[in-house]
Amino acid sequence: MALGTLKAVHTLIWFSVESCVVYLLWSGVAGRSDRRAAVAAAVVAGESLVFLANGASCPLTELAVPLGGGKAPVTNIYLPKWLAHNLPAIHVPLIVAAVLLHARNRRGRAS
Repeated sequence: MALGTLKAVHTLIWFSVESCVVYLLWSGVAGRSDRRAAVAAAVVAGESLVFLANGASCPLTELAVPLGGGKAPVTNIYLPKWLAHNLPAIHVPLIVAAVLLHARNRRGRAS
């Protein structure tokens, strides 16, 4: 039960962060580098810093191991295994794209 709860919480956290990434991409394409985009960027940056500060491993994995979650990365999330395994490879280019889009928008406003 505890592992299932942890997986559900982790999945909700993941979904929230990914929603922010999607919003950043959408708002960047739409030219809307506004306060909401800044909040979404702060959420994504915060999650990324936590991930990197923990040695490129989710800190919730450490909580899942004693509950029977295994030692593989992202074992404590309800996602297809292939997606969970490839999250960093998918996530990083999306973040870079969002940063470039918003940098373009900011430069356009400064001109």
